[in-house]
Parts: sequence; C-alpha cells; structure tokens
Amino acid sequence: MRVITGTARGRRLGELPGMDTRPTTDRVKEGMFNIIQFDIEGRRVLDLFGGTGQLGIECLSRGAAECVFVDQRKDAVKLIRDNLRVTGFTDKAKVVQGDSIGYLSTVRQPFHLVFLDPPYDSGLLESALKKLAAIDILTDNGIIICESRAEAQLPDLPAPFVKSKDYRYGKIKVTLYRKEG
Repeated sequence: MRVITGTARGRRLGELPGMDTRPTTDRVKEGMFNIIQFDIEGRRVLDLFGGTGQLGIECLSRGAAECVFVDQRKDAVKLIRDNLRVTGFTDKAKVVQGDSIGYLSTVRQPFHLVFLDPPYDSGLLESALKKLAAIDILTDNGIIICESRAEAQLPDLPAPFVKSKDYRYGKIKVTLYRKEG
C-alpha cells in the first residue's frame, strides 16, 4: 500500500495484520481520487473509519489543509499515527480513538470531504450517512465518499444532499453524495 501522488508520492504505508481491516485497493483508490481530484486542495477532510489512514493521507499528500482520522481500534490509531509520521503530515492531522458515529456528535467545525469506508455489512455505513444528514457537518458543495460492496443499496439522503453517482470496481462500489449549496 502506497501514496499514489502528491508530496508523499510513493511512500509505503503500514498495514494492520489480520482481516479486521480491509485497506482500499490501489485500483479503487486511484478511481476514487480521479473523481474528486479538484475537490481536495485546501480542504478540511474527515476519514471517519480511518483504518490505516490511507484515504486521509492521500488527501493530505494532494494538498488538503487538514484531516481528522477516527477509528475505534487502538492498534489502528497507532498505525495511523505511524503512517502520518512516515509521510510527514502529523502537523496537519488529528487522530481520534473512539466510536466513529459517536464522534460525529462532538464535531464543531464543518468538513469539505468525508470518507466512509467502514467494515462491510456492519450497518455502520448506513448509520454514518443518517447521522451526517441529521447533524449536517458538510460545507456547501461538500462531498461524502462511501466505499461498499458492489451490490449494497445505499439510501437517498434528505435535501440538500444528493446521491450523485455510483462507480463500480469489480466487487467494490464507490458512491458519492454532494451537499448542494
């Protein structure tokens, strides 16, 4: 697993052992970042189910102003911090250990980009989407990027959120929601 482009391009990121954390494949990550490439620079990012931190770190490498990483697992939080040190982004990041859905209730500043890549079939993706729509922490024209199984049916969200498009990469689907401003 590596950073695709930007100031940390080519840096190798650590991974967690076992099957509890499923890193986004390079193919999916490249597709995802091609879709949002002009929506990153100078933006505030939330990587809600941080895992290895690779999605938020990719944003920082591409010029995001700041990224908040949240993960419940202590070993994942340590790995995110290690990966931030390797890439030199510790000063642009905040890492939170705790319940991802619960964290949303504590947020005081809005985000431009929110990544949702929880464990598949856990119900966490749907819960996070519902909570994000209810508390509205996205800026106008903000984007929520979701990764799920290709066959997953993600819900429509109430206005001003619009489900814009699904992108399929084999067995994986990336879904974008935009907050109309």
